[in-house]
Order: sequence, then C-alpha cells, then structure tokens
Amino acid sequence: MEPRIDMMANEIGAKFAKRFANASLVIHHSTLPKSTQELVSLRASQINGCGWCVDMHTKEAAAAGDTPVRINLVAAWRESTVFTEAEQAALALAEEGTRLADANLGVSDETWAQVRKHYDDDQIVALVSVVALINAANRLAVIVHQQGGSYEPGMFDSFAS
Repeated sequence: MEPRIDMMANEIGAKFAKRFANASLVIHHSTLPKSTQELVSLRASQINGCGWCVDMHTKEAAAAGDTPVRINLVAAWRESTVFTEAEQAALALAEEGTRLADANLGVSDETWAQVRKHYDDDQIVALVSVVALINAANRLAVIVHQQGGSYEPGMFDSFAS
C-alpha cells in the first residue's frame, strides 16, 4: 500500500496540519496527564486501524516514560491490571467515543460517570478533545494511506506555534 498523497507537500494540507497541530497544543498544555493523552490516542488509533497514529502514539507514550508492558496492553486494557481506574475510565471513553456508529447512545452514562469521578471539568474537556482530534487524525491518515514506522518522537513539536 503506497501513500496516496503527501498532505504536507500540499499548500492546503500544510496549512490544515499547522492549525490541527495548534489545536492539539491546547490539550498538550492542559492538566490531563500526558500518559493518559497518549494511551487514549493509541487506543482510538488501534480501533481505527491507523498505522501512522499507532506508531506515533506508541513512541510518544514511551518517550513520555510509559512502560512497554502498559503500551502493549492498551489493546486489552480491560483484561489487565496495569491501568488506574482513571485511565480505565479514559480508555472506555476513547472506545465509546470512537465507536459512535456501533452504539445508539454514543458514550454511556456509566462511562461518563466514571470519567466524572476521576477528572475535573478542564481535564474532561481535554479528554473529549483528545478523542475528537485523534479520530480526525486517524481518518486523515487512513484515507491517504499514511503508513506507520517512520515516526520519531517529537518530530512535530516545532510545527505548532
């Protein structure tokens, strides 16, 4: 599978990517733990089959200090003991927010109550925003066949301003 287009080589694509990166800075600078941001992004990317984003968020999670065991167990987080209750709530929100078409009601009241229990309003807004942004990024990368494997941690840090 070859990439269909280089979004960054296109003027519109590059402008869009810069604005997209700037939106992610708001989340990055929030009080939502970086580890939670990466775990949520990784889980949504796994569900959506986005190799580029799985590559990115696996490497970013490791660079942020997450362990290989935790990173490897994200896909089976319900059947593992390495995630806190707060992280489990965030991962449940990521799954339900990613699989909207699979559930009539979207995010369940149970999941929302667990998120409310563990996060303050600012963190919840950041968490919901992470889910929305990663799903958009997954769709962009999957549509254009952007493949995983070449990402280096921090490679887009200077892109946002």
